[in-house]
Amino acid sequence: MKKIFYYIAIGMIVAAGSSCKKVDNYEAPSQTLKGSVNDAVTGKGIQTEQGSGTRIKLLEISYSSSPTPFYISSMQDGSYTNTKLFAGKNVISAEGPFVPLVQVDNTGKTIVDKSQTVDIKGTTTVNFSVEPFLRVEWIGDPVYDATKGTITAQFKFTRGTTNPDFQQNVSDVYLFVNSNKFVGNNNYDNRYSQRIVYNGADGNAQAGQTITLTTIGGALPGKREYFLRVGARIAYGLNYYNYTDVKTVTIP
Repeated sequence: MKKIFYYIAIGMIVAAGSSCKKVDNYEAPSQTLKGSVNDAVTGKGIQTEQGSGTRIKLLEISYSSSPTPFYISSMQDGSYTNTKLFAGKNVISAEGPFVPLVQVDNTGKTIVDKSQTVDIKGTTTVNFSVEPFLRVEWIGDPVYDATKGTITAQFKFTRGTTNPDFQQNVSDVYLFVNSNKFVGNNNYDNRYSQRIVYNGADGNAQAGQTITLTTIGGALPGKREYFLRVGARIAYGLNYYNYTDVKTVTIP
């Protein structure tokens, strides 16, 4: 009897091992999806935060009508790449500091749908044109004051959409400073970065105006580079910033 149980146990282990081998024999995901999220007016990439702020949403509908979303975070310049995807049909959209590509009303009915249905195979490129909540632009280059050891920057912001549903109050503007090129709300040096917070609708009147911000915290340590970027945001959703591109200031 013991031998019978022994052989049964061995058989079960072998069977389990065989089933594991079948799973392991699946090819690893190797398809590439890339592209960028661009301003519909300027054509430039939507400046965002590295690893957060803008993300690409994938719904693979090859095998399910209610798939679990998969997300790809974009780079600072709005571009994105993922080289480890399975081939298949996907509904793809983008989420970030811009008018949503997919909008649902209070009843749950989809009223706007600018997603794209794409077969991912080999290398697939999907770009999006969006309306940013705000456009934030440098006015000239940041200037280093050797006497004070500070950096002063000038910029302006304007509305990026005429849609009244996405013209909430401008809540604040921020001059972000960092010692590396990855700079924004999730990566900055608070010893030197400067912020203006607006009350209520006060910030709205600043749209189109030249705004000047200077680094705080006294003289910046010299013989190094500093990376600067300005962010501005409205009081909507997750309160993500819209940004300028990154400027570099070298202090001798």
